[in-house]
Amino acid sequence: MEREGVSKMPEYLKKINRSSVVQRVIDRLTEAMLSGELKPGDKIPTEMELSEQLGVARNSIREAIKILVYIGVLEIKRADGTFVCNGFSESLIDPMIYGIILNQQNSQDLNELRAMVETGVMRLAVEKSSEEEIRQLHEKMLVLKDAIFAQTPDVDQVFEADNAFHDCITEMGHNAMVSKINAITRVLTYSTRYDSVKGMLETGRGEELYSAHERVYQLIASRQLEGLHESVEGTYFLNVGKKS
Repeated sequence: MEREGVSKMPEYLKKINRSSVVQRVIDRLTEAMLSGELKPGDKIPTEMELSEQLGVARNSIREAIKILVYIGVLEIKRADGTFVCNGFSESLIDPMIYGIILNQQNSQDLNELRAMVETGVMRLAVEKSSEEEIRQLHEKMLVLKDAIFAQTPDVDQVFEADNAFHDCITEMGHNAMVSKINAITRVLTYSTRYDSVKGMLETGRGEELYSAHERVYQLIASRQLEGLHESVEGTYFLNVGKKS
C-alpha cells in the first residue's frame, strides 16, 4: 500500500534488467508514450535521472535517446532538454524503407502492399479533393495521353507523366503520413512500374495503358468509391509481354 503523500513511480522509470539494455530503454519509453504516461510535448527526465531511475549506465540511455531522436519520436532542444515530439515526423517512416529494401524477395508481397496503399490514396482523393484539384488531375491525364499517343512514344516521358498523374492523386488526399508511405511504395516498385510502362508501349498496348488511367480519373471525378481497388489493379500490367 502506498504511503500518503508519496507519489507512485511511473512504470517507465522502474529498474530494468541488464539484457539488451538499449532496446529495453527504448521499449520502456515508447510504451510510456503509447500508454499516455508520456504525451506529445512532454519533457523526459535527463540522462542522469533516467540512468538512476532505470538502473542502467548513462551511455545506454544516451544511445537509446539517440535512436528515438533519429526515428522522430523524441526531439532535443539544446537549451531545454529532450521532449516527446508533437505530431507526425517524416523521419518516423524512413527506417522502414531500409527494412523493406532488404526484404524484397517476395515481389507479390510488395505488389499487394502497393495495391492496398494506392487504393487508400484514391479513397482519400475521392473523399477530400476539391473541384480545382480534380481539374488539375484531368490536365495531368491529358499530358499522359499526349505522351502515350505521340507518333514515337518516349518511355521516359510517358513514365514521368504517369508519375505526375499518381503524385497528383496522392496530394489530393491531404494526408502527410499516407503520402509518405505511398511515396515509399512507389520508390520500391520503381523498376517494375517502369518495365510495365515500357512493355505496354513496346507491345502496342498504349490504348490499354491510357484507358486504365482514364478509369481511375473517372472514379475520382465522379466521387465513386466502388471499383477503386479493381481500377488500381488494372494499372499494373504485370504480363507486359503478352498482348490482350
